[in-house]
Amino acid sequence: MDTRRAILWIIFSMSLLLLWDAYMKHSGQGSFFGSPAVTSPAPEKSGAAPAGGQAQAPTAAPKADSTAIPSASKALSSSAQPAGPGPTAAPAAGTEKIMLANNEIELEIDLQGARIVRAVLRDQISEAYDGQRVVLFDLVSSRRYEAQSGLVGQSAAQVAFPNHTSSFKKGPLRDDLDPKRHLVLVSESGGVKLTKTFSLDEKGHAIRVSHTVQNTGADAMAPMIYLQLMRGGDRPPGESQFYQTFMGPAVFTQEGKFQKIDFAEIEKNKASHVKNANDGWFGIIQHYFVSAWIPKNDAPREFYTRRIENNLYSIGLIQALPSIPPGAQQTHEATLYAGPQLQSVLEKLAPGLDLVVDYGWLTFLAKPIYWLLEQLHGLVANWGWAIVLLTVIIKLIFYPLSAASYKSMAKMKAVTPRLMKLRELYVNDKAKLNQAMMELYKTEKINPLGGCLPILVQIPVFIALYWVLLASVEMRNAPWVGWITDLSVPDPYFILPIIMAITMFIQTKLNPPPPDPIQAKVMMAMPIVFSVFFFFFPAGLVLYWLVNNVLSIAQQWAVMRQIERAAASHR
Repeated sequence: MDTRRAILWIIFSMSLLLLWDAYMKHSGQGSFFGSPAVTSPAPEKSGAAPAGGQAQAPTAAPKADSTAIPSASKALSSSAQPAGPGPTAAPAAGTEKIMLANNEIELEIDLQGARIVRAVLRDQISEAYDGQRVVLFDLVSSRRYEAQSGLVGQSAAQVAFPNHTSSFKKGPLRDDLDPKRHLVLVSESGGVKLTKTFSLDEKGHAIRVSHTVQNTGADAMAPMIYLQLMRGGDRPPGESQFYQTFMGPAVFTQEGKFQKIDFAEIEKNKASHVKNANDGWFGIIQHYFVSAWIPKNDAPREFYTRRIENNLYSIGLIQALPSIPPGAQQTHEATLYAGPQLQSVLEKLAPGLDLVVDYGWLTFLAKPIYWLLEQLHGLVANWGWAIVLLTVIIKLIFYPLSAASYKSMAKMKAVTPRLMKLRELYVNDKAKLNQAMMELYKTEKINPLGGCLPILVQIPVFIALYWVLLASVEMRNAPWVGWITDLSVPDPYFILPIIMAITMFIQTKLNPPPPDPIQAKVMMAMPIVFSVFFFFFPAGLVLYWLVNNVLSIAQQWAVMRQIERAAASHR
């Protein structure tokens, strides 16, 4: 009976883990075991754009050889839209770029298209990048990433309106604005003058972007504006190969809520998301960081995703502007966020933007856990000690369940010698052995599954806490004590995993020994196997498991001592 129960428990546990892993891969968050995300083949040399070159504008259909500006759906237009421009030449190498910066972010804006082609996060240290700072937008071919915008359409003479392939020049800036944080760029073609204004506050990662469209022609016109992010499908440098989180585009609308889109789905032209809405934003997510375009209006918009070329994709939206009479102008306001996934910041920028910190289907548990962790950090001013306190609180909440589990284990351990004698007595009669074991369990009032069921109830909470610690950017570069200077990376000296292996070994000795010798050897090897896994996990996660193990050992020892005293008093 014990052997069968142990085998069934192992099978159930592995099935649960495999089901969870399958869900994580299905939801785009990457395998629990660290299998790499699916991406397209590397760009071919003959078809790749140069590092400083120009990608196509968003297209009406996802064809790699098309360079048309996106066309709007019927929901956005009351009349036929002008056709997009013909193929556009790539900009010459070495086009002029202008820098904007504040304390947290440094931007590089290319005058060819007024595109943001580089964003250095000054407040995010990382040894994986040159300069020791995280780079979000980038022109490096292996991780090309840009923020683009422009106008859809062309004049009656088939001259394209200014878009992200057009040449821009600097425009006049008000005297009261700091040129280090504000920039005006102007481009004119097709009877339209487009003025883009980029503005940064003294701190923060939000970029205010306004598009002022002036009709310089003789007839009224109603151009459309598009906002777009373009990115390669490769994962950013410095990410763990053992575990991976979701990376790819996302769309949020009140109708469809938060929708993630895998690059592989875009590659196959099978991306599924809300296409038309009166609200919402879009962005691209990677571990700890996000970029997102957020229009400052509630006007109708069309969301789209496109494959541009091998391993290069875009996501964007199009909005129709009101008709502009000759000599008049219209201004479109938007915010571009490019920075860490700080929930307190994101939730103030747009509804649902904090959902980019993706906890999957356990968000309803993870959100309050994160809130409690944040409150504890406010008390102790150290994320490591906040994790310790959080673990203690969760352990106290589950104390009754854990106590019931440990009482069951203690009773099982107390009758183990009698079980061994029964096995020796009925070694050749399995039916009588099972009957005798069941009678023993009934006499001693032992539930064979009593040690397992309370643990199962706690599993969702533990998984939610796992994702809170894994996904929270606050853990980056957060020190704890001594040698732990960054809770988001593995322990450099493997001290925490080794101590955790010792605690797991102690827990194994406290548990009832399996009657089968092979099972006993497997259980004794488990601490070593799991400690190897934890060598590659962030120190914050290992710290949580270590504290949880220490508290479990203390509680289990106390419960077993109580059972032993009670048994001794009845002799």
